[in-house]
Amino acid sequence: MTDQTLTQARAGDEQAFRELTDHHRRELQLHCYRILGSVQDAEDMVQETLLAAWRGLARFEERASVRTWLYRIATNRCLNALRDSRRRPQGQQPPEPPFEPSEPTRRAEPLWLEPYPDVLLDGIPEAAPGPAARYEAKESISLAFVAAVQHLPPRQRAVLLLRDALGFRAAEVAAMLDSTETSVNSALQRARGTLDSRLPASGRERPPLPRSPRERQLAERFAEAYQGGDLDGLLRLLTEDAWLTMPPATLEYQGRDAISAFLTGGARWRDGRALKLVPTSANGQPAFGTYLQDAHADIFHAHGLIVLTLEGDRISAITRFIDNSVLPHFGFPRTMR
Repeated sequence: MTDQTLTQARAGDEQAFRELTDHHRRELQLHCYRILGSVQDAEDMVQETLLAAWRGLARFEERASVRTWLYRIATNRCLNALRDSRRRPQGQQPPEPPFEPSEPTRRAEPLWLEPYPDVLLDGIPEAAPGPAARYEAKESISLAFVAAVQHLPPRQRAVLLLRDALGFRAAEVAAMLDSTETSVNSALQRARGTLDSRLPASGRERPPLPRSPRERQLAERFAEAYQGGDLDGLLRLLTEDAWLTMPPATLEYQGRDAISAFLTGGARWRDGRALKLVPTSANGQPAFGTYLQDAHADIFHAHGLIVLTLEGDRISAITRFIDNSVLPHFGFPRTMR
């Protein structure tokens, strides 16, 4: 950023304003997604952030960088959205599978979470997290991490993400939230405790590198077994303590026997109709758009999205998103032949 560009933007030059802000847009969207768990809500918050920045540019005092200033606006917009009782999930009943499911391992609270398309990560600078960040970039975009964050109170979410995912200093976060360093550090300790209790235990095998031959081979084996109705083959790919979840549905299944019972019920409901899986990636993990054959026509209808969590050469979690509204974010159509 140059002083001239800032001066021009303050004088009403929209092109100069875009030069100041456009290269921060993708990372701001990811930040809002981590807080809200929704791709569409995150995009809405980025739009609100940029509009507020444009209108408030004359009041920008340059005590911090433009990037830090934008994060301040975006974070507070997200916190306001979480406090808004009219926000989308309020009052909605979570969807259930279209068949009578087997008894789950447990029933959790509804988790209003969407997958994040990896294509939206491409414009984010590799060096975005600061040196004080506690989590690696790929760790802090994983489904497990974002899901765990959704269980934190709003202010703790903001503090943890700004400090541990982005690496802002405590003083910077306090200024962003109109708080004190003591309050920020206290919220951070509470948030870390909750997050540690919800994330997978340390010491587990690391997953293959994203887009590596190992990851691709494991994902292909899963797709082949899933599409082919090879339940035994699919179960052999799972860790013994693997989970199958369907946010925001409350049903959760752990272990091969429980997952087998649920998938068997799904196969009976499909009654011979074929499944088609189309590969993609979400949250830095292998994923598939899923399509179900029409019973009366040569066409496949959208049937949600699957995201795999890998551990070594096995699958430790299958996250099944039933809602077809997530598919357009991945460029998938509603139907295909």
